[in-house]
Amino acid sequence: MLKRYHHMVGGVFRVVDTSVVATSWLAAWWIRFKMPVVIPVTKGLPAFSTYAALTPLVVFLWMIVFQNMQVYQSRRMVRRTHEVQALLRAHFVALLLFISITYLFSEYRYSRGVMIWFGSISALALVIFRLVLRNSLRAVRRRGYNLRYVMIVGESGATETLIRHLLRFPELGIRPRGVVAQSALPAREVAGVPILGSFQDLPHLIRQYQVDQVIVALPHKDAHALDSILRSIKDEMVELQLVPDVHEYVTLGCEVEEIEGLPMVRLNDSPLGGWMAIGKRLMDIGLSAVALTLLSPVYLVLSIAVRLTSRGPIFYGQERMGLDGRTFKMWKFRSMKVDAEKETGAVWAKAGDDRRTPIGALLRSTSLDEIPQFWNVFTGDMSLVGPRPERPVFVHQFKREIPHYMLRHKVKAGITGWAQVNGWRGDTSLEKRIECDLYYIRNWSFILDMKILFLTIWKGFVNKNAY
Repeated sequence: MLKRYHHMVGGVFRVVDTSVVATSWLAAWWIRFKMPVVIPVTKGLPAFSTYAALTPLVVFLWMIVFQNMQVYQSRRMVRRTHEVQALLRAHFVALLLFISITYLFSEYRYSRGVMIWFGSISALALVIFRLVLRNSLRAVRRRGYNLRYVMIVGESGATETLIRHLLRFPELGIRPRGVVAQSALPAREVAGVPILGSFQDLPHLIRQYQVDQVIVALPHKDAHALDSILRSIKDEMVELQLVPDVHEYVTLGCEVEEIEGLPMVRLNDSPLGGWMAIGKRLMDIGLSAVALTLLSPVYLVLSIAVRLTSRGPIFYGQERMGLDGRTFKMWKFRSMKVDAEKETGAVWAKAGDDRRTPIGALLRSTSLDEIPQFWNVFTGDMSLVGPRPERPVFVHQFKREIPHYMLRHKVKAGITGWAQVNGWRGDTSLEKRIECDLYYIRNWSFILDMKILFLTIWKGFVNKNAY
């Protein structure tokens, strides 16, 4: 029954995708030549039949690429953002192959405008229809249809997390029948799901409860039983998944890679990778360029004020540690006297610090001394949002004292961050600051970045701990 539903759903997705790419290809010709938006048609109107004749090639090529890049793999427990990324990746591979074939093996030169319209329209339409279909499926599963029943083997932290997730999101359509444990004592439960038997009972329980899927999530203490468990169910017609007991070691994120069929679990994986990293970088470049332009009069006024009120350079470059532990020079308007740390060495500023210049107190309390860091963002050393960078001398001290401190360097340092908008800046709790930094990295999204930027502006730049 499960496989029949799976093939039916996969068939619907294939029909929709083929319809989308075929329609987009024909629509691209119409938009380019019948209703030119930007570039007028100057070389005559090519025959519609010339382009329509390529429709079978478009459909065939996209289906081959989508199939080989596992676009139609069952993705109940995969985030929709990851599914969209996989879909767009396969789409652009197919598009590059299509362009190569039409330009290398055909004497006729197809319009570049048609290709651009086709690539854009089809990408947008594929994503929209995929999300509509996924949301429809989730609504159906929430009502109790197209369900998959699972048996979980083992009592581990991963087992409890998995069960809570499945019960919290019924739209996934995965219902836990029960848990199989090393010891099957009566009236025991794991996260509200009953323990139905011991490891030896697993084959019988699979048939009794008509299970579609078995997830093995053994704790370390039961790892020796894995071989006998897998041998006992090798002839059962169920999907089998293995969850390694690394739950306690994962502090950021966890991803699985495959090398020649060998799965590898990446611990403490940052969510900022691939297209997400590119998108965040483009946002940084755009917004920092706007900030540098709009704030140029402020830069001029503050530069004159710093120059007139104290001896020394206008800007102060200080070594800080950023992404992957690499150091860079972070720029500020100089707010301290020249050689302020000559006698004391590296120390934090304190309230009433006599090392500040006449205008330094104002610059620091209003955070205006930080605005040259938009240049650091523009050049790529920093991001608009991220953990605040620290000086290497302090980093070497804190990493020995504070657990997981170095994980904050998994992303670029920022001008502002989740810790700062929650009041943890200056001489405040380092533990709370790290807690906020790790929360930001685990839960990163463009929406969270925009929220932090908005809160930074809304709450203002003045802070009682900035001195």
